[in-house]
Amino acid sequence: MAEHQLDLADADATNQLAARLAGSRPPRAVVYLEGELGAGKSTLARALLRSLGVVGTIRSPTYTLVERYPLPAGGEAWHMDLYRIGDPGELEFLGLDGDDVVLWLVEWPERGVGGLPAADLRVQLTMKGDGRHARLAAGTVAGRTWLDTLSATKGAPANS
Repeated sequence: MAEHQLDLADADATNQLAARLAGSRPPRAVVYLEGELGAGKSTLARALLRSLGVVGTIRSPTYTLVERYPLPAGGEAWHMDLYRIGDPGELEFLGLDGDDVVLWLVEWPERGVGGLPAADLRVQLTMKGDGRHARLAAGTVAGRTWLDTLSATKGAPANS
């Protein structure tokens, strides 16, 4: 499906990407955030949640595994970090059957294979100099539409 790549030179560029993702996201979306430790997955997730209007502390789900945030526009966003999951079966204990979830932000999704909804969008982050490189790939029709909408906005990522 569709894929886009862009360089994120600094935190401002990451915040801008997050704002564009928030402004163009579908009503319900699953985002897999992929990359090594320190690649910027949590930073992008926090910036996306802020862009969606979440106020107050945005905690890292490293130890809690899931942090839930009510969104001003309705529904909940779930930020998950599955790094500490040993087996996808452990996801059953997290209560991931919420009908109010409109956005899933999943770090280390490969550890939850089979227990997660399919990704609409995969964001792979890698270190590049002082910044990051982001590869965005659609996994569903909704994800493709999301990327197409994102591409139509100012400062669109370059196609690859």
